[in-house]
Amino acid sequence: MATTTHPATGAARPTVTAPAAWHGSGLATQILVLAGRALRPVFLDAGRLFFSLLQPLVMLLLFSQVFKTVADTPMFPKGVSYIDYLVPAILFTTATTVATQAGVGMTNDMTNGVLARLKSMPVRPISVLVARSVADLARGALELTVMLVLAALIFGYDPAGGVLGSAAALLLALAVGWSLGWLFLAGATWLRGSQNVQTLGILVMMLLQFASSAFVPVKALPGYIQAVAKVNPLSYGINAARDLVLGRPPGTGLVVALLVSGAVAVVGSGLAVAGFSRR
Repeated sequence: MATTTHPATGAARPTVTAPAAWHGSGLATQILVLAGRALRPVFLDAGRLFFSLLQPLVMLLLFSQVFKTVADTPMFPKGVSYIDYLVPAILFTTATTVATQAGVGMTNDMTNGVLARLKSMPVRPISVLVARSVADLARGALELTVMLVLAALIFGYDPAGGVLGSAAALLLALAVGWSLGWLFLAGATWLRGSQNVQTLGILVMMLLQFASSAFVPVKALPGYIQAVAKVNPLSYGINAARDLVLGRPPGTGLVVALLVSGAVAVVGSGLAVAGFSRR
């Protein structure tokens, strides 16, 4: 303990030092704690978890029945069952659906006072955003894995690429979905109200999913939709995932999908950080 001398009496007396200011935990700890907080409502709510896992299976069931006659047309790849053709598309549609939830979750935090509490604490803004992104990435990984397992058990999904091809397609879908999640996080920080974010998500999802090669070959689409599908980055990702599950070389589609995803993530994260700091 430090001491000082009294100026009048010369007696020594202890010096009281102020405690060091606490600047908060490290970035990794903040992300881990906040990601756990975002995941708990999903995994602890049995009903919410059930319906999250049920949605891709319902889509798989409906689309496999509605579009299965496409497999009998000359434009469809020879020797490929429609279920093997469809599953990679459902991987991507599920990943984009999870991405929209990132924006909705952030909007809820902004309106229920959680964000205001976090801003009063030594929490870095990037931690909040990255934690939300990581949480939805983990949720997407769970949903896609369960969907692949049940597709094999229930729908007879058995592609030529085997487990490794399906795993690679799953990782690619997660990468694309994660990058889109940053766009929805950016929308949440700049737009007001969860309805606006949900509407934006529905519009983007409809355009990306149906104006693409997701459910039928591009050649089977009307001419004006073909023009959109040929420049739609989701088409490149789905085509690359489809090649992976069918045991074919993915070609340039894989590179294009990853490059576009990286660019979207960079732009989206920059806008999200700017919007978060602004609010």
